[in-house]
Amino acid sequence: MPSVAVKLYSVFFKFLLKHRLQNRIQTSSQHSDSFGITTRPEEVVAAANPSFADGVATKDIHIDPLASLSIRIFLPESALNAPESRSKPRTRSIPEPQPRSAHLDSITRRKSYGPPLLEERRSNSFGGGSGVECLNLMTEGTYLGYSPPSVAQGERRRLPVVLQFHGGGWVSGGSDSVANDIFCRRIAELCDVIVIAVGYRLAPENRYPAAFEDGVKVLNWLAKQANLAECSRSMSGGRSGGHGGGSGGGEFKKSDAHKHIVGSFGASVVEPWLAAHGDPSRCVLLGASCGANIADYVARKAVEGGKLLDPVKVVAQVLLYPFFIGSVPTRSEIKLANSYFYDKAMCMLAWKLFLPEGEFSLDHPSANPLVPGRGPPLKLMPPTLTVVAEHDWMRDRAIAYSEELRKVNVDAPVLEYKDAVHEFATLDVLLKSPQAQVCAEDIAIWMKKHISLRGHEFSY
Repeated sequence: MPSVAVKLYSVFFKFLLKHRLQNRIQTSSQHSDSFGITTRPEEVVAAANPSFADGVATKDIHIDPLASLSIRIFLPESALNAPESRSKPRTRSIPEPQPRSAHLDSITRRKSYGPPLLEERRSNSFGGGSGVECLNLMTEGTYLGYSPPSVAQGERRRLPVVLQFHGGGWVSGGSDSVANDIFCRRIAELCDVIVIAVGYRLAPENRYPAAFEDGVKVLNWLAKQANLAECSRSMSGGRSGGHGGGSGGGEFKKSDAHKHIVGSFGASVVEPWLAAHGDPSRCVLLGASCGANIADYVARKAVEGGKLLDPVKVVAQVLLYPFFIGSVPTRSEIKLANSYFYDKAMCMLAWKLFLPEGEFSLDHPSANPLVPGRGPPLKLMPPTLTVVAEHDWMRDRAIAYSEELRKVNVDAPVLEYKDAVHEFATLDVLLKSPQAQVCAEDIAIWMKKHISLRGHEFSY
């Protein structure tokens, strides 16, 4: 069972959340804002920090001039590590297990993959070199945060990209909240990836499908970034094709290429962190609670889009205690209806705030993943890791969805954590718990199996 402190805080949490939800239901008809909001005034936020002071640099970007949609990029310091020489043969290696503390070993879970591969802290500087200078603010090779150092493009280490969608029952949370900031930093370091936390629009100011559309917009934005970066690189290295190589315009200078890109698209469009270090061909979707619903929707749209999203390729998704529900109650929905933090009555209020008036249904495609006719076919879905908690009333439907994926041969394991509650790995007061740390490590181990480069597959 959860500790006494968790139980007491759950009572206070549900009282406060119920009060806020009821107030928003009473005033929801008076609030309709197409621009929307992404963070509530009562939310405690963390300022962006581009300095790698704690191993991960962050910055915020507003990517939609017509809405409040924004993102926070988390860049781990390992991106500044020089890549391995391509001349060296790539061999498969099994990482040596790192000892856990006795405290972490005491955590019981029904399925796990063992200890994680812990990354060492890297230096935050590069050597000199030449290459495309894109809004460069470097000094003596030191990465100052908002621009990568000027080195040859082929010498930059490229990391997978994780699109992360926060929880909060559609009506709260944010990409820049303290809890989400800590969680994304943890994922960026453990998984050795660039995390893009999506600040989607919240309800009831923006009801369905606003949050889902924002998720797809960010995926399309990532594809656009990859294509703009490739355009910039090819223009920088291109030549006019003139004979004799004379000074009269025979060579297309890199500075001219940079000016052309800025003049055509705007200086703020080409994101230097992603252009220098992102590998969109290894993209993972990660969502917590209602964010898992968004991640699953975006994965479906990625399957439907196919090559239209090139070079972005969604290789896996991670669903943390998804916010699924349905008209026919499952066993856990009956037995655990009054569970900790987010009970069934509270979540029903959240769904009423999120779904448009007149369209409320527990079998809405955004709520029930198993309704018939919800395309595309499940066999086309990417590998899906589902994390559930023992004391979460939504656990059985998430497990049922995972079972349907496995029936069509999709890699879809389930990690179920004993004595855990909904949002145990992402809620502010539980982030430092051993369960939350173990969960992040397990996610990293599974994710690395799908994002490792060919010849460097992660083994366990």
